[in-house]
Amino acid sequence: MMGAFGLQTHIWNNNLKSALLLAGFPVLLVLLLYGLHVGYVGLVEAPATAQEGLALAWSRLGETWPFALVGAAVWFAIAWAFHQKIIEASVGARGLSRREAPELYDMLENLCIARGMTMPKLNVIETNALNAFASGIGERTYAVTLTRGLIERLEPAEIEAVMAHELTHIRNRDVRLLVIAVIFVGIFSFFGEIVFRNMFRAGLRTSGRASGHKGDSRGGGLLILLAVAIVVIAYLLALVIRFALSQKREYLADAGAVDLTKNPDAMISALKKISRRSDVDAPDDVRQMMLDNSRRFAGLLATHPPVEKRIRALQAYAGGQR
Repeated sequence: MMGAFGLQTHIWNNNLKSALLLAGFPVLLVLLLYGLHVGYVGLVEAPATAQEGLALAWSRLGETWPFALVGAAVWFAIAWAFHQKIIEASVGARGLSRREAPELYDMLENLCIARGMTMPKLNVIETNALNAFASGIGERTYAVTLTRGLIERLEPAEIEAVMAHELTHIRNRDVRLLVIAVIFVGIFSFFGEIVFRNMFRAGLRTSGRASGHKGDSRGGGLLILLAVAIVVIAYLLALVIRFALSQKREYLADAGAVDLTKNPDAMISALKKISRRSDVDAPDDVRQMMLDNSRRFAGLLATHPPVEKRIRALQAYAGGQR
């Protein structure tokens, strides 16, 4: 059976998805900007017809879309420079020194040597939950983060399997794709919430005044609905991008950990211990980067396959506990 580690097709797909996400970010930003223009025209100016309002909003978009591109460029620069600090701050992670945990450092270093990889930074989250994740978009920013509960409750061989799992994510470019999705889609989720709140408040303030405005107020009302629809579409597109990330990446990382450690029992045992004990206090966007995430969006789209399926896949691939 072909090994799961370093599959070129998977890596190429991840690189392509990363490029599409980066290219799609300014497009979604312009779409949201147009939605704001439509909403502003509908709420404040109350044009006679929806067609008139859309045309006015489109003309104003022609004047302001360069600012959206500049904003995207500025955000790219901020995300590139500070994405790791943003992620670490969101979960309360801190660097773990070699003096604090020499065994863990030796373990991670040996795994990296075995694969010819540059050793990532080692972080810890002070929580009793059992989980781990890798982050970063390049060798200078890659990091492997473990929770205190995982360090204290897993056996050394199981911790080694978890580290190998996260290193596989780094090698297969899953981490770069996830960081891009989390950073850029996360900002859209936040921005979408702000837009909805402001539009709702503005609607309350102008509802009485708009009714007395000359002209057909139905045009303004329709524009408001169209603006909401545009913002909803952009927000849902962002969510689709986030939750459309293939669950296959976890199967491949599990198998890659076995390829690296030659110990399927350790990976299976680690998954069993982590299951139902992995709930870290972290944003939903960051949870999808973790070894285990049992939460689902609206009860439907899960970012991770069930642990039971992952164990069965490992048993079929490498044997081990049955």
